[in-house]
Amino acid sequence: MYKVVRARLRALVCGVWAARRDSGMVTSEYAMGIVAAVAFAVVLYKVVTSGQVSAELQAIVKRALDARM
Repeated sequence: MYKVVRARLRALVCGVWAARRDSGMVTSEYAMGIVAAVAFAVVLYKVVTSGQVSAELQAIVKRALDARM
């Protein structure tokens, strides 16, 4: 019985330690996430500052400001 309890306890402790070692992101994953976020921000900036989109956004803001209640 002692051996069974000891084996189960070891499995439990080793399992917890393995989960702790694998938790969270490593530096390379953070770097890839930042690169992806910056790339998305650049694409979004280019789209929003393009001529047609910019004109549409200005028209929407102008209509909102000129609206009467």
